[in-house]
Amino acid sequence: MNSRKLLSEARRMFPATKVRWQQPSRILIVDVTSPSWTNTCSVLSEALENTLCLACSWTGPCRVPLLSLYVVQSQQECLLPFTQVRENFARIQACISELRALPREGCFPQGGSGVVQAVQDGLQQFKQYSRHIAGGSTNSFVEITILTSQSSREMVKQLEKKLKDVDLVSLRRIQVIEVLKRDFLEPEAVEQCMPAEEPSSNDIAILGMDIDVQTVEDNVISLEMLFKMWLHDYGTEREHLHLFLPSGGFSQATAPKTTIICLKCDLQERLLDPALLSGAVDGTMRAADVTSPCQMAAWPATVLYKLQVVKALKSEGVCESVLYGLPLIIKPTSCWQLDWDELETNQHSFHALCHSLMRRKWMLLAKREPQNTGPSWNIMVHSYYILVPSDSATLLVRAVATRELLLPSAFPALLAEHPEGERGPVESALNSLEVEVAYNPLHLKSNLYKYLKSTLYKPQPRQQAQPREQRPERHQPKQHPSRARATVAPLRMAPPPAQAFRAAAGRRDACEDSLFPQEYEEFLQ
Repeated sequence: MNSRKLLSEARRMFPATKVRWQQPSRILIVDVTSPSWTNTCSVLSEALENTLCLACSWTGPCRVPLLSLYVVQSQQECLLPFTQVRENFARIQACISELRALPREGCFPQGGSGVVQAVQDGLQQFKQYSRHIAGGSTNSFVEITILTSQSSREMVKQLEKKLKDVDLVSLRRIQVIEVLKRDFLEPEAVEQCMPAEEPSSNDIAILGMDIDVQTVEDNVISLEMLFKMWLHDYGTEREHLHLFLPSGGFSQATAPKTTIICLKCDLQERLLDPALLSGAVDGTMRAADVTSPCQMAAWPATVLYKLQVVKALKSEGVCESVLYGLPLIIKPTSCWQLDWDELETNQHSFHALCHSLMRRKWMLLAKREPQNTGPSWNIMVHSYYILVPSDSATLLVRAVATRELLLPSAFPALLAEHPEGERGPVESALNSLEVEVAYNPLHLKSNLYKYLKSTLYKPQPRQQAQPREQRPERHQPKQHPSRARATVAPLRMAPPPAQAFRAAAGRRDACEDSLFPQEYEEFLQ
């Protein structure tokens, strides 16, 4: 973890009171004045659609509550006013189709003023949405992601200059993503977005607000991983886990048993739980119960877990068949409520632990303390976890089976000698396989995106027929063209999601009959 970035995190201007867990709303600003927009357009649209189909299909706590999309051409234009992502995939997909249909390269002059105006308009739209439409119940913060092929340093300078007098209370972070064109890309070169060279601290702070500067290659996988960062929990209101170690390392003789070292950590998911994707299950699955004694959940971070290290294990002595559940990543906390000295000391202690475990080739066995200690929990159930070190300054945590969960198994040992008649064909089959040094999940696809999109594309059930006199007219005369532009005009309040969706659907339904077939039969009767 970068020390200076951690310091910048700690300096953010949060309220002094404790903030309840929330995911920020999102504003995506796409600068289409790029010379390479022809190639970026298709890969950006596909990556955005893939990520949002996951967000729309997720049955757990909402990860992307609101989304707004701007494009910057000769001036800014709002393609998607603030919309609740869940149950609105049809509207989001229509917006992405508009993005694909934009004119290609060479049509618009480059310049950063449109991006700054889009930032200002998005913040104003968010304030109006929160105040008038959501009644103040929506999320209190918004994050802005800017995709551009212009110099990220120049973009930061323009933002710093133009946003000095703008109200940034609701703005949590700005990401400036510089999209780099690569004419020749090998599959092995397609990786996650890499941080750009970090500018000086004066270039990335506006009134205490951070501006993240990154570069990303213009391919589907890189942009998809960028958007999937939205699905993580980046709340820094509190730490997620306390890891307790006996003082004096692993030798109990040199220190009293009452003396402990507490490492304050955050949890991060490595994978999405496929059981929580509504299109992939029968709908009976539920999110992980954070109060369950047999599992931990990184999402939502509403529970402070406590793990007590009880033993060290040799790495080669752990059988993977007794590990269960989705893996979680443990990293040093970035909780803003801790002062800088404590954050730095905690980070250094965590790194020292990872180095020592890697050098010794050890794993840790830890016991989780139960969350509930009330009278209803007369018998406490303890769960145990294996902590696996890595060279990335993180620990991998996996639940490990106890005696109560273990089933009997008796498997015969391998034969010392193999009949040559059966060994030859097996060896020949193995020799024909392609061998890779390491497994890369980015090289495998399961068609899950296509399946989720087909599920989300299913038409909504028809409403019951209403009497003709109570039925609203389907064909609305276009007497006020200015109202049709209300959703894209700067500093104009966006319509409610349902109303805007009906307006967009009206263009598609203009050629349909004013009555559905079932309604028409009832009308004739």
